[in-house]
Amino acid sequence: MKLSAEQIAFFKVNGYLLLKGVLDARSCAGAQDRLWAELPESCRLKRDDPATHIGPFSGDDIQDDSLHLRKDFRWQVRSFGTQQWLIDLVYTKDLVEVAEQLLGEGLIEPPVVGGKPMGSEGPAWPGGPVDPAVNQGVRGIYCTLPYGDRPREPDFSHTDGHPMCLGVVGLIDDVPVDGGAFRVWPGSHRRLYPTCQMQYDQPRIPYYEHLPSHKGIVHTPEYLRELETIMADTPSVDCWGGQGDVILWHHRLAHMAGHNYSQVIRQAVLHDFNRKDLDKLRLDPPQADMWRDWSSEVRSNNTGYSVEFAREQRLPTA
Repeated sequence: MKLSAEQIAFFKVNGYLLLKGVLDARSCAGAQDRLWAELPESCRLKRDDPATHIGPFSGDDIQDDSLHLRKDFRWQVRSFGTQQWLIDLVYTKDLVEVAEQLLGEGLIEPPVVGGKPMGSEGPAWPGGPVDPAVNQGVRGIYCTLPYGDRPREPDFSHTDGHPMCLGVVGLIDDVPVDGGAFRVWPGSHRRLYPTCQMQYDQPRIPYYEHLPSHKGIVHTPEYLRELETIMADTPSVDCWGGQGDVILWHHRLAHMAGHNYSQVIRQAVLHDFNRKDLDKLRLDPPQADMWRDWSSEVRSNNTGYSVEFAREQRLPTA
């Protein structure tokens, strides 16, 4: 599997790329089996009864565990992120070749089978999110329950604060339009990258029990203003798709887990492809050339892309 010059050009300009049918269908089905097997028998959700899939979780079904979260409309299982079967689903020959084509041949950090899965050390700070950087494998399988008759909500966006290079969202089941697959703001990576103090992660204030008011990720005023402007002037793209489809995304791309207004559970596997020398690269501030650390093929690509290709990528066009 090899990206075309047009695909690379689109990724550089827009910060994301949709790839069809990349993940093995049998492996996706097996991942679903493993996912559903994680639920206790007492759980209201029953795999063969779609009527039970409408969220939110309630009562005894709620589990606020960083390795297996069931809360509100989110169902996230991270505990098997370093198990061989889940690593094999995402860390495939095809996807590794694509990641090397973008980040550099032989430079991809491999996952560690039996290593520390994301969530092993709990949230990044009390009441905060789980830190994806504390992870030696795949992030896990992330699900969003259908909202049912809940009124539509405004979109929101963010960029991930942990050090990473290339994000992957793989759909392990079909996700329809408005099914919560993954939502991105095209081109936002180029606008947000220079507003950050660090080029791969964001500075963070530690939590102190006796000084609890100020904690978590620190954004620059320039970043916050630009993100607000992006939300106002940039139409987002809903990255729905079929089982096995993959969304690649740049680490500074504004994105969100979409709202699920469909009748099916959104089921996706999340993973980060990182360079082996990320710890060294993250010491530098944003560069004049934001593609400095990417492959020569990416850096030298000045190819355009057709209107037809943009439409295939669901990019809003005039």
